[in-house]
Amino acid sequence: MGSRASTLLREEEIEEIKKETGFSHSQITRLYSRFTSLDKGENGTLSREDFQRIPELAINPLGDRIINAFFPEGEDQVNFRGFMRTLAHFRPIEDNEKNKNQAASEPLNSRTNKLLFAFRLYDLDRDDKISRDELLQVLRMMVGVNISDEQLGSIADRTIQEADTNGDNSISFNEFIKVLEKVDVEQKMSIRFLH
Repeated sequence: MGSRASTLLREEEIEEIKKETGFSHSQITRLYSRFTSLDKGENGTLSREDFQRIPELAINPLGDRIINAFFPEGEDQVNFRGFMRTLAHFRPIEDNEKNKNQAASEPLNSRTNKLLFAFRLYDLDRDDKISRDELLQVLRMMVGVNISDEQLGSIADRTIQEADTNGDNSISFNEFIKVLEKVDVEQKMSIRFLH
């Protein structure tokens, strides 16, 4: 039987994670408990397979894209700190955070960082733009076979036509931001974590 004693969080680690992510002490300890329950290898990291055991991700059409977001390029394991940094994108923006010191680095759950996270779900080849093919792949993941390829192509073409302001037939991050400026991203990309 493996001992979990060596994988317990130290108080200074909790404080560092609080500063970096904005999660409360109790949220961090609760999420650490969830992290360790997913860590089937009991090695202090999660693999893609560990994430695929989460029922909500298993049934989500973008589940693989969301899982990939937890892993730095070329990595196949994520530690607790990396896990928390990714989850922080989904932490709601509290009223007292909206007018914080602008000179400080932008929090992981800021509108811009939430949009960048979403943009990367579409930018499959990580070239900092969303091509028609990438948009089609994501649309296919989301709707399955319920819509014909011709209809999907039409949706992709119309989306790019509306978003593409510089005429390169793709969507840059700035164009992505512009298209979503009236969308309540803070609300749509937030998960209520228990305090």
